[in-house]
Amino acid sequence: MIVSRGFATCGALWLDGEASGADNALMNEPDGHEPRLRLPHPLILMSGCVFIAAAATWLLPAGLYDRVADAASGRDVVIAGSYHRTDGSPTTVLEALTAIPRGIVGVADILAMIFLIGGALTVIDRTGALGRAVGAFVARAGARGGLLLPVIAVLFAAGGMLFNMAEECVALVPVLMLFTRRLGYTREVVVMISIGSAALGGAFSHMNPFQVIIAQGVLELPSGSAAGFRLFFLALAIIIWCVFVMRYANRHRVAIAAAEDHPEPLRSSDVVVLLLMLATFAYLGWGIQFEGWDFVEMGAPFFGLAIVAGFVGGLGPAATADAFVAGARDMTFAGVLIGMARAIVLVLQDAQVVDTIVYGLFLPLEHLPVVASAVGMVIAHAVLHVPVSSVSGQAVLTMPILGPLADLLGMSRQVVVLTFQYGAGLIDMINPTNGALMAVLTAAGVRFESWIAAAFRIWLLLLALGIAAVVLAVLTDLS
Repeated sequence: MIVSRGFATCGALWLDGEASGADNALMNEPDGHEPRLRLPHPLILMSGCVFIAAAATWLLPAGLYDRVADAASGRDVVIAGSYHRTDGSPTTVLEALTAIPRGIVGVADILAMIFLIGGALTVIDRTGALGRAVGAFVARAGARGGLLLPVIAVLFAAGGMLFNMAEECVALVPVLMLFTRRLGYTREVVVMISIGSAALGGAFSHMNPFQVIIAQGVLELPSGSAAGFRLFFLALAIIIWCVFVMRYANRHRVAIAAAEDHPEPLRSSDVVVLLLMLATFAYLGWGIQFEGWDFVEMGAPFFGLAIVAGFVGGLGPAATADAFVAGARDMTFAGVLIGMARAIVLVLQDAQVVDTIVYGLFLPLEHLPVVASAVGMVIAHAVLHVPVSSVSGQAVLTMPILGPLADLLGMSRQVVVLTFQYGAGLIDMINPTNGALMAVLTAAGVRFESWIAAAFRIWLLLLALGIAAVVLAVLTDLS
C-alpha cells in the first residue's frame, strides 16, 4: 500500500533542502515553489542511460584485455598490458532495446527475492500488526523515537559491510516508511537509513566479500588484511553519517496528524506475527553469513512467512493471497529499474568498449606522483562505476591492471584496494545507473534530484574522508 502511494506521488525539489509544510514533507507534494532542477521520470532517466551507452559505442573504439582464469577469485581476470583494439560493432537501436529485456532476465534471481519479500511484508502490513506496533512504539517513545534512526542506519550499514546489501533494501522500504511517517520524517530519511547506510557500509567495509575480499584475492593480498585501518575509518564514517541523518531528519521533521496520536492497542496475534517476521530476518542473516545464500535462497523463507503470518493474523487464504499479489505487484517497477541498470552494462560489453574505458581512465595515472596517482585512482574508480555497476566485476577488471602500476610507482597494493573501495563504493550513494538506488527512490516516492539535493554534501564529505584515508595509507605504506 505504501509503495503504491510512493509510485503515485512525486515531490518538488528545493536546493536549500528546507521542508515547507506537513503535507508536502510527508507526501512530497509540491507547495507552489518551482524546483530549480527537475529530472525526468525514473523510467525515462534509465532508458536515456541505456541509449547514451549505445551512443557511446559509436564514439569509443572497441578493445579488449586478454583474460586468464584466476583461482583466488574464481573469475576470469585481465592480463595487465594486454589491451588491444578489436573489431567490435557499435550498438544498433534494436540491440539497445533488446538489452533491456536481457537485463531484466539477467537479474531474475534478484527480482524473485524482492517480489517474495515485498509480498510477505504486505501480508504482514494487511494484518495490521506493523501499524499497531509502530503506533505503540511512537506513543511510548514520543520525541525520543527518533533515536532509533541511527540504530536502523547502523543495521543497514552492517548489511553493506557483511554482504554488500543493496537490492535487499527495496522490499524493506514500506516498513521504514510506516515508521518514519509516524514520527513525522520525510521520505528522504527512508533512503538515508536504508540504501544510503548500506552503501556506506559496503564502501568502508573490511570484509565485504563482493568488494574488498575479491580485490585482495586478485592482488594476492591476505584476505581481510589491514582490517584495523579499515575499521577505524568505517567507524568514523558511520559516526559522521549518523550525525548527519539525525540532523537532517530533525531539521525537516513535521507535525504528525492528530488522528495518529491515538494508536490501536497491540494484539496478541500481532506479537506472534512480528516475532515470526524477526525470526525470518534472523534466519536470513544466518543463511547469508554461514551458508552463503544467494538471492534465490534469500527470498524463499519469506513465502513461508507470508502464509503463516496471514493465518496467524486472521486474514484467511483469499485475503492473504490478495495481499501477497499486491505486494509483489508494487515491487514490479522497482525490479524493472534494476534490470535496466544491468542493460547498460550489457550494451557496453556487447560492443567491447568497457575495456577501452578502463584503459583510458587508468593509463594517465602512471605519469603522476604517487599520492596524486592514488587520489586519481579513487576518482577514476568512481567514474568507471557509473557504466560498470557491479563492484565484483569492476574488481576483477581493474585490479590486475592497477597492481603492476602500483608496483611501478612504489605504491602498496593495499592502497589500490582502498582506492577501489572508496571510489566505486561511495559513488553508489548517488549513482543514477545504480538500479538498487533508483528502485529504493521509486519505492519511497523520492525524486532523484531531491535525493541529490539532500545527500550530495554529505557524500562529498565521505569522499573526502575516503581520500584522506588513501593519502594516509600511501604516506604510511599500508600493507
